[in-house]
Amino acid sequence: MIRRFLAAHPVVVDVAVAAVYLLPSLLGAIVLSARNPTPQEIVHIALTAVAGIALLARRRQPAVVFALATVLLGASVFLGRDMDVVPTLIALYALAVYRSIRSAWVAFGVTAAVTVVTVTVETVLAQVRAFTPLETAAVPSGILVLSFSVVAVLIGSNVGNRRRYLDALIDRARQLARERDQQAEIAAAAERGRIAREMHDIVSHSLTVMITLADGSARLVDSAARAEGAAARADDAPTPLERSAETMRLVAETGRGALADMRRLLGVLRDGDGNAAREPQPGVAELGDLVETFRAAGLPVRITVSGTPPDDVGQQLTVYRVVQEGLTNALRYASTATAVRVVIVFQPGTVVITVDDDAALHPDAAQGSGRGLVGVRERVGLYSGTMEAGPRPGGGWRVRTVFDAVRGRPDADAAPSPAVTAAPPTPDPTLEETP
Repeated sequence: MIRRFLAAHPVVVDVAVAAVYLLPSLLGAIVLSARNPTPQEIVHIALTAVAGIALLARRRQPAVVFALATVLLGASVFLGRDMDVVPTLIALYALAVYRSIRSAWVAFGVTAAVTVVTVTVETVLAQVRAFTPLETAAVPSGILVLSFSVVAVLIGSNVGNRRRYLDALIDRARQLARERDQQAEIAAAAERGRIAREMHDIVSHSLTVMITLADGSARLVDSAARAEGAAARADDAPTPLERSAETMRLVAETGRGALADMRRLLGVLRDGDGNAAREPQPGVAELGDLVETFRAAGLPVRITVSGTPPDDVGQQLTVYRVVQEGLTNALRYASTATAVRVVIVFQPGTVVITVDDDAALHPDAAQGSGRGLVGVRERVGLYSGTMEAGPRPGGGWRVRTVFDAVRGRPDADAAPSPAVTAAPPTPDPTLEETP
């Protein structure tokens, strides 16, 4: 708690350090100079004040503070009654903490040199009885200065190493956070590219069918119009069959333009490799094969489907991918699960998919890249959906997605035309369907 307070209030700490040194030093020097004022005492008071005020900048300019403290240390031998070493000790500590350990030891070498020189000069002057400024012996004073200086450097080195280690940990955590965000963005971009490829295949297939049917209808109408003959026309006005043919041609041209625009726009989102495999996209009918694949891998899967699936091919693909990702995560992280249940509910306006497992632990879940869930979130987001993934009550893991259902046109359930017939769907024995 004390360390946190000191770290949160650096200005208060600097003022307190300067005050602890300045107040007793200045008061003692002023009292002594008042009794016997000399020029040496006045100079000593001035240097003490400068060095004490400089301590306020010990965090930002520790080298400058050390230089002023060293001047005071050398001059105090000849101006005062003892060596003033306190600013030097604080400066050595600040160098080790806020600059580097190497600079602190270099400063210690300078301090040792200044101390040895001044003590030697003072000893020589004392022997020739020319000047004896110190009240204590010079050699013991020098030894104390060097001893305290070593202690200050060692303490500063310990604190500085801890400070730099914490700074490195914080910087590493920030880098990891940035990398995590970048990986999420990369995964989202890759998933969008894959979705763009799938949309390209789906939409281009639908537009191609539409264009082909329009061209075929236009040719049939043209043939019927020619069969009627020119005698059936009372004037040069186009007949209904000719207008129908022209309308079908306009539909085909519009579809071609839409197909070209779609390819151009979705091409921006694609990977650009041009070698992606083109194949029919899976849907709800392929869920049985998907479940059998995971059962063959040893996953105890039980799937329940209720309601009528949407006619939209993209939504069926989304349902397939969500179930695939949920079972993949269960196979990877829930190896101890005894039951994995997939529940798909097709409601009139909503699709709800839930993948549960009863594994007590998911020990390796933190090692995944998270791209699969990012892809699921991107997919359901296309249909204003949401995804939730996390532990479920009672143990196990749950992945639940909810998104809006897209239904076909109002006449989608009408009977097919005689020219086109649809084969009845083949029931899948692996799916449990409830009404």
